[in-house]
Amino acid sequence: MKKMNFLPLFYTQHLKTQLKRAEFLILLILVVILQQHRKVKLEELASQFPQKILFESRRKKLQRFLSLPHLTIERIWWPLFTYWLTNNLAPNEVLYIAIDRTQWGVINLIVVSLIYDKRAIPIYFELLPNLDNTNADKQVEVLFQVLPMFK
Repeated sequence: MKKMNFLPLFYTQHLKTQLKRAEFLILLILVVILQQHRKVKLEELASQFPQKILFESRRKKLQRFLSLPHLTIERIWWPLFTYWLTNNLAPNEVLYIAIDRTQWGVINLIVVSLIYDKRAIPIYFELLPNLDNTNADKQVEVLFQVLPMFK
């Protein structure tokens, strides 16, 4: 049977150092489900999760996994993003960073992204406590979170 790689090798190597084997396998399964079904609701993911347990047990398992304290942007995403930056961009290349506030119903986010190849690659986000616009102080605060990645 041919082994299928759904993630780049550097993703796999990094994630294996940050996650336990069972956590890593759950993450791989979630990546496949997301790629195939393009649904992000917890109930949709649980209904597609290939484990022969009750739906509610699958939902709780995924909820616990997604709530793990070590699944953080700083620990999981930033090392991958930094690796990608150093291996895909020239050292003196001009980069463009965008900051955006977006709202999905009652969820209010501020997102910092790298603009690359006509796409925005999210680098960092924060949930905002209210549905108002952000002020300059908050924008500067989130920018200072990501600026150390860039030289």
